[in-house]
Amino acid sequence: MQRKTETRRAFLAKSIMASGGVILASQLTACEKLDDFFGDDEPNDGVPRFLHGVGSFDPIATAVIIWTRFTPTVDEVGSFIQINWQVATDKDFTHVVKEGLQYASATNDFTIVQDVTGLEPDGKYYYRFAQPELNQTSIVGETITLPTAGAPLDSLKLAFCSCSNFPTGLFNVYDAIANSDADVVLHLGDYIYEYEVGGYGTNENTTALGREHDPTTEILSLEDYRLRYRQYRTDEGLQLAHQKKPFIVVWDDHEITNDAYEDGAENHDDSEGDYQARLQRAIQVHSEYLPVRTDTQGVIYRNFEFGNLVNLVMLDTRIVGRDRQLGFTDFFNPDGSFDFDGFGAALFDPSRELMGEAQLAWTAGAVGGSNAKWQVLGQQVLMGTMTVPAELLILIGQVAAGDTSPETLGALQQSILELSTLKGRALAGDPTLTEAELARLAAQVPYNLDAWDGYAVERERLYSILKGKNTVVFAGDTHNAWHNILNDANGDKIGEEFACASVTSPGFEGIFGSDPATIQGIEQAFTLLIDGLQYFDAAQRGYVLTEFTPASATASYRFIDTIATASYTEVEGNTTTFAV
Repeated sequence: MQRKTETRRAFLAKSIMASGGVILASQLTACEKLDDFFGDDEPNDGVPRFLHGVGSFDPIATAVIIWTRFTPTVDEVGSFIQINWQVATDKDFTHVVKEGLQYASATNDFTIVQDVTGLEPDGKYYYRFAQPELNQTSIVGETITLPTAGAPLDSLKLAFCSCSNFPTGLFNVYDAIANSDADVVLHLGDYIYEYEVGGYGTNENTTALGREHDPTTEILSLEDYRLRYRQYRTDEGLQLAHQKKPFIVVWDDHEITNDAYEDGAENHDDSEGDYQARLQRAIQVHSEYLPVRTDTQGVIYRNFEFGNLVNLVMLDTRIVGRDRQLGFTDFFNPDGSFDFDGFGAALFDPSRELMGEAQLAWTAGAVGGSNAKWQVLGQQVLMGTMTVPAELLILIGQVAAGDTSPETLGALQQSILELSTLKGRALAGDPTLTEAELARLAAQVPYNLDAWDGYAVERERLYSILKGKNTVVFAGDTHNAWHNILNDANGDKIGEEFACASVTSPGFEGIFGSDPATIQGIEQAFTLLIDGLQYFDAAQRGYVLTEFTPASATASYRFIDTIATASYTEVEGNTTTFAV
């Protein structure tokens, strides 16, 4: 690409090579005003350069991060490319309040991450980017700043979502979120998936929809992760959501690899190289495409104060402090029996951590130092106690492993029927229940050891921080929709938990099929058998829209009827309102 000058711009480009291609707005403002935001008057070369849209992240009272990516041609990949940016209070940009420039380069995959500071609190803003020498501009993004901490706030609407697997279908859920009246979107992880072409989530529509993963292999290298994010950011629904709403994000496991923890992952072995190196590559690319407002790369726990109404505490329950997950298969004896004593000792080992001491202490400070009406936790995995009779979990595991024989499915259906009947009798205080029948109900095991149930002692420590704080917990990860009452080990209520269905990733229907009667039976059985579980949807895709006021909170499950075509219908599912 030919440069217009070799003076000011060339000097700036050369001087930033050691700093990763970033010029802060405060540094630029004292030197130069962008009189030529759009650049040359002649037509551009016709090659689109802002193919991945725009986005904004981590708004606070006086600042917000804005994002885009410049798409270079082959001749430009070794260059530093000037990108101008502007923020205005109107969509026509007649009132520009901040502007500046950065240089995009291969160092950060040509992404631009600009923290725009010095904005007014509780404001609506518009932003855009331009490459002046090519006379190309991005679409216009919309964003906000938050009210000042402690300022009166009558209402706040937060949408949250998770688990978007590109091959499984179109991201219609993001489109629905873009068209909602949410103020801010929380993404609770699994924004991308690491699998190869034909891997998890691939279905009969993948090829026809042009949704096969790129690259074709499981992602391992820096370029692999970058290419995967680029692919996901071509989805029109996702682009629209980022254009219309500011996002606050945390990662879960698939931004790295399945069932990741601090020192390893289920979906990683020595043949794929050093795990810590892979983790750092994944974290780097995450910061390039989904920036967060923290001082240390790799640390994503942080909080946001929405006036005097909501203190939003975003946690990392995946990487920073997590011990390796327990596995049921580790506790079977040579004779095939299950070592319940050994399993229980491991499960309630007080040294096992999910968040880690540093994050737990930080959370205590963030919650304890807040005077907001609501304490809202945005995090990855189910927090509620989700234990089920062992015989039921064994049968579900057999089906999930691929055993869909009539005998196994029949045994599962019979177990569901019998256990549900026994639980109903127990709740009614039936004195005729036998010891054997009660034992079937009493032999409880956690449904999901990757969730908080696998780290029960630390959950109690967190509950002691949250008790009496008007707590609402958001979760993702499972691809299914859940509403739990959170109770501590003493039976005291800590708060309410709402977990969203996935954007596309398959839920229980991926295991049991889509027969409505089968799905309904599973939903009813889980809701009856799991104490504290108020609502369960096992087969729909969607998000949760919440509203907080000084008097109450409302959570509404929103579902879309298809991910196979761009034309969809949004329907409202279960809605819960509860008072302070």
